[in-house]
Amino acid sequence: MIIKVKVIPKSKINQIVSFERDTFKIRIKALPKKSEANKELISFIAKSLHIAKSQISIISGHRSKLKKLKIEDFSKKDLKQILINLCK
Repeated sequence: MIIKVKVIPKSKINQIVSFERDTFKIRIKALPKKSEANKELISFIAKSLHIAKSQISIISGHRSKLKKLKIEDFSKKDLKQILINLCK
């Protein structure tokens, strides 16, 4: 399963903010230095989905706010529903 994510670094809390145009907007506390924001993004999503960090990888956008993440062993429908529910 591949999802699109827009990351907002340097936020007060880690939080899924919204889902618009097939893209999740996620706030991350870490700074975008030395891949810290990427690492925290993966940890946050893994914790939110109750899966291992190794099941999540960034396939594009390593140095961009817009990223594509690959999440193993989740159906597209189930994953999007879980993440959308976390936005509320």
